[in-house]
Amino acid sequence: MNEPQLIARAQKGDLDAFNDLVFHYQDMAYNVAYRVLGNEDSASDATQDAFIKAYKALHQYRGGSFKAWLLRIVTNCCYDLLRTAQRRPSTPIDDLVEDDEHSDILENTDDESPEDWVDREELGRLIQRGIAELPPDQRTVLVLSDIEGMPYEEIAAVTSVALGTVKSRLSRARAKLREFLTERQEQLPMGFRPSVE
Repeated sequence: MNEPQLIARAQKGDLDAFNDLVFHYQDMAYNVAYRVLGNEDSASDATQDAFIKAYKALHQYRGGSFKAWLLRIVTNCCYDLLRTAQRRPSTPIDDLVEDDEHSDILENTDDESPEDWVDREELGRLIQRGIAELPPDQRTVLVLSDIEGMPYEEIAAVTSVALGTVKSRLSRARAKLREFLTERQEQLPMGFRPSVE
């Protein structure tokens, strides 16, 4: 993918070029939104809103990291949804209705044993609960750093804060998540519990 060329074409109105950019970044954008929001539907909404806003604002992109520019839009859309949810809390209909016809346990997990898959899923759910309890600014830097693997400088560009602020938010987020997991050791899958000596 020649990103600068796609961006230049998209800025001239080439929708196919923009769609190629969307295809390249959609999984990462959704993953960030999901980790920040903790809800699949909200993450899909935020991701879709972000790509629409990015398309409309593409003429304002002046170079630098396109990924950072795009993820700034994604995180801003997430913050907008979080603010709206605080004003109007609701329960998604998916949380009210159970679907016994479909089970994620039946999905192919390559060579992973069913027990390992269950342990990994339990740990993932517990970690996501811990991430969801973090303040949005700490949640965002934790997701961008520890889940997406972005360098601090790029996170600073995405969040529009100083490098030192990124580092302090990340440190506080990691400490809170560690405390959350420590307080819930009995909920950790057996293979992930600290050994008692």
